[in-house]
Amino acid sequence: MSVSSNTQGRLPPGTLFVVATPIGNLEDLSFRAVRVLGEVKVIACEDTRHTRLLLQRHAIATSLVSYHEHNEQARTPELVRRLQAGESVALVSDAGTPLLSDPGYTLIRQAIASGVPVVPVPGPSAITAALSVAGLPTDRFVFLGFLPRKSAERRKVLKALQAIPWTLVLFEAPTRVEATLKDLQAILGERPIALMRELTKRFEEVLRGTPREILAQAQGRRLRGEVTMVVGGGNSPAATSAGDPQEELKTLLAAGTPPTEAVRQVAKAHGLPRRAVYDLAVRLRGEHARQRHP
Repeated sequence: MSVSSNTQGRLPPGTLFVVATPIGNLEDLSFRAVRVLGEVKVIACEDTRHTRLLLQRHAIATSLVSYHEHNEQARTPELVRRLQAGESVALVSDAGTPLLSDPGYTLIRQAIASGVPVVPVPGPSAITAALSVAGLPTDRFVFLGFLPRKSAERRKVLKALQAIPWTLVLFEAPTRVEATLKDLQAILGERPIALMRELTKRFEEVLRGTPREILAQAQGRRLRGEVTMVVGGGNSPAATSAGDPQEELKTLLAAGTPPTEAVRQVAKAHGLPRRAVYDLAVRLRGEHARQRHP
């Protein structure tokens, strides 16, 4: 079923609009988004207090209902019934485009299954905003969302991405930036990274460099706000590591990486003969054994 809300006039009834909202600067809300949010029957949002501030800024008085990860299973049937009854609904997240590391997938799937038209109202996205200024290839990229909180699980995910030649985009909490940079360094090597925080806001900042360089830039600072990282792909000119092969091998082995895989990674990152790195790994394991059993 095809529905368009591109033209002026009343919105089509019984339609679910997926509306992108500002990631920081409230002036980034599009004219079309303002019209749709003002004309739908109800807006489903993560935090009604947060969305109400946006609506007040644009003089929109539409009713709000909460829709977040803790109530989406219960709230979705209610919203679908309202849509089937002819009410138009807008779905928004706290910031950016819904469903991209935000709730909404369940509602979209059930709306489609119920024959409800689903219409995008595109706009702000931290992903595209970060890519546009990162200075890294944008023809192909992989969006990772938030990586696992625990280092061991995070490293497991990163290992699966080692061979991917495309740019990587991920979100991270400011309190985990340092740990994530260290894991990126250990598993992917000294690839080029653009780290953005507070995109479109007053204290917007972009740090560029390898993980080692960004860690040095951020040393002694407490990074605040939303963080987006753009990481060069496996074929990046700077993807090889400029660090110490022995230290990187130690880090990988300590993290539980199988010795053959650790040798392969370090040899590739530094352009070293695999046999030489293997001999280094044997020596390191021997030293570790002597330290445990003197």
